[in-house]
Amino acid sequence: MEEKRILCIGLVCLDIISVVDVYPAEDTDTRCLSQRWQRGGNASNSCTVLSLLGAPCAFMGSLAPGHAADFIVADFRRRGVDIARVAWQSRGDTPCACCLVNSTTGSRTVTLYDTNLPDVTAQDFEQVDLTQYKWIHWEGRNAAEQVKMIQRVEEYNRTCPAHQRVSTSVEVEKPREELYQLFGYGDVVFVSKDVAKDFGFHSAPEAVKGLHSRVRPGATVICAWAEAGADALGPDGELVHSDAFSPETIVDTLGAGDTFNAAVLLALSRGEAVLQEALTFGCQVAGRKCGVHGYDGIV
Repeated sequence: MEEKRILCIGLVCLDIISVVDVYPAEDTDTRCLSQRWQRGGNASNSCTVLSLLGAPCAFMGSLAPGHAADFIVADFRRRGVDIARVAWQSRGDTPCACCLVNSTTGSRTVTLYDTNLPDVTAQDFEQVDLTQYKWIHWEGRNAAEQVKMIQRVEEYNRTCPAHQRVSTSVEVEKPREELYQLFGYGDVVFVSKDVAKDFGFHSAPEAVKGLHSRVRPGATVICAWAEAGADALGPDGELVHSDAFSPETIVDTLGAGDTFNAAVLLALSRGEAVLQEALTFGCQVAGRKCGVHGYDGIV
């Protein structure tokens, strides 16, 4: 039987990436070491990683027709990512991000324009055939609509035998009040370092312990903290930690968090990994990603 797909819902954008040897001062004119176009966006990046790790996957998000979308669609197809559920919008522009990657430190600085393209809605999600997927992951964006989507999956799961149910996860990355309603949904909740700090936490263990009361009973909360590794708290209340696996030289951290999320949910979706193993796998793959430009070197 063909393995069911993992569906990632969220942003896809065009990343224009300039690699520099030092972060430029304002109002200067400098040459970059290299420049490339890359398909970006959290959910989109996670699909790239899932595909490279050998997992059948699909992307759902918005695009507007044009040259940027042509590049994005071609790249999805090159990676073997199913895009049948892309919502083509009649207004707005395909989002574009200008990214500066500092090759000396590996830092990435991003400016993103995505304000005028509508996000996918619960109505769009009604067209999704849930029987095709074993896991659906939401990158927190238009949270009120995404809650309705997750509720549809919950209703579906109540009608299914256990082995046919769809697992769910959400990523709360941006410190925005609207997104915090997503804490109460999903089997797994990924919380960013920025959001943890917004709640006043100073470490990943603090964050997962402090935020565990916000997730639904039986859910797992996970927080990655860059070079400090990642921590998680599962339904049994036991704190789980993985150290970071830093490469010899950090060259490109753009998409490292999306890589971590994808690797963790892949390990969990296969049902073979306990939380500790999934967390460690996520940190290992994210570490490999930080040592290469783009994603092709992670496997």
